[in-house]
Amino acid sequence: MKTRINQIKGILLVVLLISGITPVTLWSQATKDFYAVKGVVKDKVSQKTLEYASVTISGTNVGTITNSRGEFSIKIKNSMNAKSVEISHLGYATFHLPVNGESAKDVTVYLTPKSNLLDEITVYSLDPQGLVEKAVSKIKNNYSGEDNLLSGFYRETIRKRHSYVNVSEAIVEIFKAPYSEGLDRDNVQIYKGRKLISPKLQDTLLVRLLGGPNLSLYIDVVKNPDLMLSWENIPNYKYEIVESVMIDERPHYVVYFKPQVTLPYALYYGKMYIDKESLAFSRIEFSLSMDDETKATQAILKRKPMSMRFKPEEVSFLVTYKLRNGLSNLNYIRSEVRFKCDWRRRLFSTNYTVVSETVITGGKTGDAKRIPNKLAFNANQSLSDKVTNFLDENFWEDYNIIEPEASLESAVNRLKKQ
Repeated sequence: MKTRINQIKGILLVVLLISGITPVTLWSQATKDFYAVKGVVKDKVSQKTLEYASVTISGTNVGTITNSRGEFSIKIKNSMNAKSVEISHLGYATFHLPVNGESAKDVTVYLTPKSNLLDEITVYSLDPQGLVEKAVSKIKNNYSGEDNLLSGFYRETIRKRHSYVNVSEAIVEIFKAPYSEGLDRDNVQIYKGRKLISPKLQDTLLVRLLGGPNLSLYIDVVKNPDLMLSWENIPNYKYEIVESVMIDERPHYVVYFKPQVTLPYALYYGKMYIDKESLAFSRIEFSLSMDDETKATQAILKRKPMSMRFKPEEVSFLVTYKLRNGLSNLNYIRSEVRFKCDWRRRLFSTNYTVVSETVITGGKTGDAKRIPNKLAFNANQSLSDKVTNFLDENFWEDYNIIEPEASLESAVNRLKKQ
């Protein structure tokens, strides 16, 4: 059996906060051969905003997601002659927003809740572990059997208590071999990126944690079965089917899972969303078990100063897949790591939160070429060492990104003034 450390080999983020930033205008966009549609997605009944809703140009693989405030911005090239934007979310009916080639802002999209409760007899007649095993056996049929070169947007933020001390962003290219293969040929390239770092010496912290642009490789649970879906790992968990929801107008089983054995490394707990018809995994939410703090620390911490004490508080992940042309495709990956650090002879500890997220914004299938090793992002590198400062107000041009939240914009403005 592989150790927990081997399972996550390569998912490293070197967090090194250093001084030196140049003030610039943030988040401006240049309008060239594209137009932008901006707005917010809400629940039609409760009026609550909906985070992580999928926003896609209909009939394409070009898209983005809403941020934690339900806000989105999608850029559409004129050459696409797009007719609508498809907006979908877990548990809601899909909505098609008409577009006409002109920019629009302050658009409000209301999604209608849509439940699809399973027949009680169907639920209780199912063997939960058997369902998961059958879904695993169909991975080769439900996911790409060709080489893919995906484009995406990656954002990494570090907060010290409630203040942002590091914001890094990048356009990435992600090569993925067929899902019938392992991860050996998969890699990531940083196409362009930028960073903003606190100049305060007291914000400096050097640790190695889960995260980084390679997250899109190793937290792709379906392609990396060593996390939890290998035939060896499946019996380590107890499964329960308790409900059903709609995703992209398709009913899904919701399977809860939690550890049922004790191993030398930490396991996970969470929920799997399995398409009722195809048995494809469409969404997996999981967190590292904190039952044993030592095991949890070993799973995420790779290096720290000798005099620093490290205490993990939460390590959670979200990975989603979107159905296109009969196959499920990687759509969004997010990780959040919360921990405390304190130094010997200091009275109080300091809370840190590291959030990494990647949204797939496009790509091609079939004749995709693997990224040369000399250009690929190395898991031992820091994103901050690979990208530039916030120098260009039109930096992203026609690339789709995750719309920044107001709190993030405000934090960046404060950092620029320091």
